[in-house]
Amino acid sequence: MNVGLLGLQGAFLDHIRHLKTLNADYTIVRDSKGLEKIDRLIIPGGESTVMMKFLTLFHMTGLLQKRIDQGMPVWGICAGSILLAKKQDNKNGILNALEIKVQRNAYGRQAASEQKNIDIPILQRFDFPALFIRAPRIVSCENRVEVMARSDNDPVFIRQEYIMATTFHPELTDDPVFHEYFLNL
Repeated sequence: MNVGLLGLQGAFLDHIRHLKTLNADYTIVRDSKGLEKIDRLIIPGGESTVMMKFLTLFHMTGLLQKRIDQGMPVWGICAGSILLAKKQDNKNGILNALEIKVQRNAYGRQAASEQKNIDIPILQRFDFPALFIRAPRIVSCENRVEVMARSDNDPVFIRQEYIMATTFHPELTDDPVFHEYFLNL
């Protein structure tokens, strides 16, 4: 299994230590050829508008949508969840893979970023230190979306079949449990 880390912009390097801990092979994906060589993909946190522009510039959007439609597991973190959403704010989404609507930067600017402890029963983690950095809010989820964890009643970890999303940054903790879960999707 070869895990792709979308390496156009954002915090993709922070995932490497967890993948190494789990002895997972990985590739930093920067073009369409890279997308063809992977079995699953992590879309990291970063700036969703910049990532969207790079996906378009490097002609990756269509192939990425096709790979997701064919069943490639994908995990979107923060900005990655925005790219995967069917709706963002009052606009159509980019990849249209997750049946959710998100509100960008819902919790405020960088200075309003915070850590909250959340319970994630499916991962047997309680008081998990979830770091929210200019995080999106998942405003609504369709029936196929399973809410795996909440913070202040907002969904913050969701799964729709082979696609998962977190609005916080598990890669910034010392616990590889999210990466392990993703590898087993």
